[in-house]
Amino acid sequence: MKQRYLIALGSNRRHHRHGDPRGVLRAAFAALDRKGLKLKASSPIMASAPLGPSRRRYANAAALVKTDLAPDALLDRLKTIERRFGRRRGGQAWSTRVLDLDIVLWSGGAWASPGLTVPHVSLRERRFVLAPAVTIAPTWRDPLTGLTLRHLLARLDRRRPR
Repeated sequence: MKQRYLIALGSNRRHHRHGDPRGVLRAAFAALDRKGLKLKASSPIMASAPLGPSRRRYANAAALVKTDLAPDALLDRLKTIERRFGRRRGGQAWSTRVLDLDIVLWSGGAWASPGLTVPHVSLRERRFVLAPAVTIAPTWRDPLTGLTLRHLLARLDRRRPR
């Protein structure tokens, strides 16, 4: 049975063939539309400040894909795509990376297994994930809070009293 997934994409390092991070994400969209994955929608590519020690700005985007793969199998496929783009495991956490692909939401609701939690544990705190996601799936609901992505982004952007 076909499942829908919301995938977050990020890059802040050039690739020898795809160029700057925006080019990397455009190539990643194409990679998400092959071999058992069907790209249904892609967000605009947006710039964001880095987290952690990296000083390079990120290019971020979101994609909706359909596939017969279960969440664990899709995660394996995404990690294979990352490796093909030159991503290596290890090294300093939060450092520069050619490509980062994360499962954010799944049409099956919540999922937990070793190495994978859906919805993504940081979904509700990351504007660089929510802003692109809202452009392609504004009414998709977080299965844990019941709030739509649009509502989650509005909460994150809401001014807080000082």
